[in-house]
Amino acid sequence: MKTLTLLEVGDLGGLVVMIVGIIIIGALFISLIVTLFVKLIYELKGGRKFSKKQFIQTMVICLLVCGLISGYICGGGL
Repeated sequence: MKTLTLLEVGDLGGLVVMIVGIIIIGALFISLIVTLFVKLIYELKGGRKFSKKQFIQTMVICLLVCGLISGYICGGGL
């Protein structure tokens, strides 16, 4: 008997969408925390200002790193 995957059992698309949504929300939350931490460190050194463009770039870079990590974990790399 063949082993069934989660999607072959039938109509579990909602579960897959929920799992992907949780991963995306988690990545956004972690990226926001990391970005705020980077902003705090950047502004403490020499009284510099962290611009909106820098904030968005830092957030996008953190999201990309979170995506790579979650893809490695969910892809079976570990």
